[in-house]
Amino acid sequence: MNLPRGAILLTVCALAACGNSAGKLRYFSDTGGGPEEFNIVPTKELEQPADYAALPEPTPGGQNLVDPQPLGDAVAVLGGRASALQDQGVSGADGALVTYASRAGVDPQIRPTLAAEDEEFRRRKAMFNNLRPFKLDQYYRAYEDQSIDPRQMARYYTQRGIPVPSYPPVE
Repeated sequence: MNLPRGAILLTVCALAACGNSAGKLRYFSDTGGGPEEFNIVPTKELEQPADYAALPEPTPGGQNLVDPQPLGDAVAVLGGRASALQDQGVSGADGALVTYASRAGVDPQIRPTLAAEDEEFRRRKAMFNNLRPFKLDQYYRAYEDQSIDPRQMARYYTQRGIPVPSYPPVE
């Protein structure tokens, strides 16, 4: 009785190991080769510029003047400046904060370093994912130890008399 069960279990594990899932924590299935409705984005109407010399230089991978800018359009409709959404470096108001935060030095390679460390972390966490009989999303489970519980933090601060401007909503 135990031999057939063991053989079935061994077969399932062997078949699961055949999958190509090295280093993956997420499993999403492709729904097919059909059209993707979110890739179709209407553009703004073409306009004749008043002065062709005032047009920006074309840049590979740059934006078109008729490309939709939903966030910028929403800001403009609400009375703001759409140009405020563009990255213009550190503002004068934040200069002192950036200077203080970088007082011990700044590693210019921090992003590639963190990306490499995170890739190694995900590879270690996903090491035995291909042995599972079912492909389940393990992403949140892998990062569970690094997450912060907002309700616990709010309780921590309120118990110490520190005002909390808003309490996290109940999920």
